[in-house]
Amino acid sequence: MSTEQRAEPRFDLPEADAFTRPYWDAAAEGRLLVRRCGACGVAHHYPREFCPRCWSEDVTWEQASGRATLYTWSVVHRNDLPPFGSRVPYVAAVVDLAEGPRMMTEVVDCEEGALRVGMPVEVTFREAAEGVAVAVFRPGG
Repeated sequence: MSTEQRAEPRFDLPEADAFTRPYWDAAAEGRLLVRRCGACGVAHHYPREFCPRCWSEDVTWEQASGRATLYTWSVVHRNDLPPFGSRVPYVAAVVDLAEGPRMMTEVVDCEEGALRVGMPVEVTFREAAEGVAVAVFRPGG
């Protein structure tokens, strides 16, 4: 048996590939990207190589405004996957981006009792690891 310690697995780190690399690079710089279809004009998120509305492959990256409204949420009190257990309670949420798509995320810097459907939120980024950041949202005007 080896005496070296094994790192605990992380379940909050993305598995970036060649296609999603622009999204994760932008997040590390504090920018949120969405994809927009050149054929029908609809923006979508999560990143896909085709438009989920019209199936066109004429889609490009676009910087999002970072503005959104809270659609729904749930307060998570228990999560055994590392590192989420050290973050409980946290607010898992779905927000409606100003550009149109819905996005799964987390709401931070807000008391549970202050959460309201339709409340304005804005993107911020949490560093998950060296050079890796994930979009989360906080109350915003």
